[in-house]
Amino acid sequence: MKTIKLLFEFVIAATLFTSCTSNAVYEEPPISINQLLGSYDLWYVDINQTAGYGETPFLQIAFTLTFKNGILFANNNLVGFGPNGQGNGLGIDVGEYDAYDMVLDVYHDLDGFQSFDVYQVDYDTIELYNPFNDTSYFLHGYQKSTFDYDFVFYDNINYFLQEYNAWEKTYVSQTGALNDFDNENYLQFLAGGNDSEFRSSQDVNISNPDNIYWDYTGIYGVGNISGNRYLKTLTLDYDYFDNEFFELSVINDQRIKLYHANSGTTYEFTGRGYIQYMRTAEGKSLESKSKLKSDGLLKKRKQKSVKKDNPRVNERN
Repeated sequence: MKTIKLLFEFVIAATLFTSCTSNAVYEEPPISINQLLGSYDLWYVDINQTAGYGETPFLQIAFTLTFKNGILFANNNLVGFGPNGQGNGLGIDVGEYDAYDMVLDVYHDLDGFQSFDVYQVDYDTIELYNPFNDTSYFLHGYQKSTFDYDFVFYDNINYFLQEYNAWEKTYVSQTGALNDFDNENYLQFLAGGNDSEFRSSQDVNISNPDNIYWDYTGIYGVGNISGNRYLKTLTLDYDYFDNEFFELSVINDQRIKLYHANSGTTYEFTGRGYIQYMRTAEGKSLESKSKLKSDGLLKKRKQKSVKKDNPRVNERN
């Protein structure tokens, strides 16, 4: 009887052992950090997911990063952003990197040395934790062939408006009622601060954007239109005047169309003075063109006189 009991216990144990063995979960062997960083063509920087109160300047302005054979590429601008754009869709060379033991060392051309601890959150998400400012950035991996450049462009169109020193009015439709905005010939959307300030000018035919005399200031806002991802709203909230409301569409990466709903007038503006954004370690912008932010060029707010050479003149009240 004892022998039968022992034999029965052996059979049960063997069965349990076999069952456990057959149900074991197979895990992929870990990959190196270089394999991880190189597993996607583009890493989208989800700035809204950032955790912490510090800032790493080059990550703050990058839409995407690419890690390729020790060279770090970034798409910092929306002008030239696309699969056939700068760097064949990968952006510009902004520095070098070294990756080892889940540590990423970046030698940025302007920001200098930055070091991160790298964590793999899931199969297409990594966390870059900067221990020097206790801040984490989250990056989502995509292959270039499936990356939605258009979505990123239109989702960040307010930054696109800031990538030129000025926008010059180059077309006005024949249809549409006379309105105050007919006199506005230049717009400027300012980067930095709260990223929502604009200037306007009634100057005419200024060849150098640095010489534009700014007449008015205010706050601008870009909004979505339900059901149309390629059409936005633009509201110009003048400091001491009524708001101007437009439907905003992009013709190409140097021209925009503004439809003035109240008057039925369509305007086209062309970008002047492209700004290629980089950042210094102090967070200051470096640009390919001289900046157009001199307060000395901004007039005190006052009522402007009518310009006689504008065929659609109508004094802003």
